[in-house]
Amino acid sequence: MYFGSCLCGGIRLEITGPITSIIHCHCSKCRKSSGTAYATNGFVAVNDLNITAGDQLLASFESAPGKHRHFCKICACPVFSTNAAVPEQVRLRLGILDSPINERPMSHNFVSSKANWDDLDAQLPRSDSYEPGR
Repeated sequence: MYFGSCLCGGIRLEITGPITSIIHCHCSKCRKSSGTAYATNGFVAVNDLNITAGDQLLASFESAPGKHRHFCKICACPVFSTNAAVPEQVRLRLGILDSPINERPMSHNFVSSKANWDDLDAQLPRSDSYEPGR
């Protein structure tokens, strides 16, 4: 079982099944909705997703016909997306998880749409806190 929450903690959820098909999505819609170089998403069966608190805080935006991005009304944290063509699953934004997960990403998708400053193979310095010199 996995646990997650939005940035303000108003929405809390638990996942009782596996997270499948985890990808780093570089499409322009994921970049814009996350405000980052890419969004890491994985599929979860609707029956395995339980909103344990803050269901009334979920808002949604229809980003394409039949496709909705669900987020917290308070902190605007992306939580998951739904697709009317596949109603039995949601695409969970993995950054909301508070629990370590066993599953791992399988690919970088839509790399032709990636931010031009994102170097997928960069060997950047790594730090456990702020960047060096800050």
